[in-house]
Amino acid sequence: MITKETIIGTILDTNPEAAPMFLSIGMHCLGCPSSRGETVEEACMVHGVDCDEFLSALNAYIAACAE
Repeated sequence: MITKETIIGTILDTNPEAAPMFLSIGMHCLGCPSSRGETVEEACMVHGVDCDEFLSALNAYIAACAE
């Protein structure tokens, strides 16, 4: 399960299908070293997104992709 403390680079390495979720919150520089080293909470804060809502959607999306 992905948490607020999970590093975005780790998520993308293990679940590349999650990229569209980050793009949807305006995080268009997924390959940048700084964005890959951010936590989910940091990215949400920078992009003005409710972290709990995003995490819920992200975890559901990844689970659906795994089915």
